Amino acid sequence: MYPDLDWPGMMRANQSDPKQPFDIDAAMLRVAQAVTPYPKAALFELAEAGSNSPFEILVACIISIRTLDEVMLPTARRLFAHARTPEAIAALGPDALDALIRECTFHERKARQIHTIAERVVGEYRGNLPCDRNTLLSLVGVGPKCAHLVLGIACDEPHISVDVHVHRVTNRWGYVQASTPERTLAALEEKLPRRHWVEINRLLVPFGKHICTGQWPHCSTCPIRGMCQQVGVVTHR
Repeated sequence: MYPDLDWPGMMRANQSDPKQPFDIDAAMLRVAQAVTPYPKAALFELAEAGSNSPFEILVACIISIRTLDEVMLPTARRLFAHARTPEAIAALGPDALDALIRECTFHERKARQIHTIAERVVGEYRGNLPCDRNTLLSLVGVGPKCAHLVLGIACDEPHISVDVHVHRVTNRWGYVQASTPERTLAALEEKLPRRHWVEINRLLVPFGKHICTGQWPHCSTCPIRGMCQQVGVVTHR
């Protein structure tokens, strides 16, 4: 059915494959089982290890922007070993903060941003970052992705966070049809049952990194293949 291409392990997608109706509950269960062998989404791993305050999750999310999880995790852990509260990070100052997060992308800008946020949280909220979407979005440089991760992970509130993996996978499935992450977020808020709003990021990050990859996804062994429309997939493993 899938003839070999010119390099080992690569196959051409057959878009005429009959597909089952997409069942999001079944899909999420299968994804949860499929990602068990792989590292967890980094922010969820940090939270499970004890760095689970709204401020810590926000700082770690800022560090993670344009930075691989393999770099973000040790960077965040190093920072939190020195300072993990708004008061402690404000006291560090931007230069010392920059030295601690130097391995992440755009570290100088992120150090200034994190320091400014820490000072504001200390000055306006007595060191306790509120679980409030509008407050989070009012902080310098904080967008919906990080705000929603804070609310979902640290505040136990149902919010969807769409990163590159959630955007790619849900559109590849054919579950939504959206051209940008922002439009994917709006589409998922309309369609996705609220019970999956937080876990869709927790599960699709490792699923997108290791199985439903950007190039040459592992369709031949994917547990969602029977339901997935494989939108945009030309070749796969």
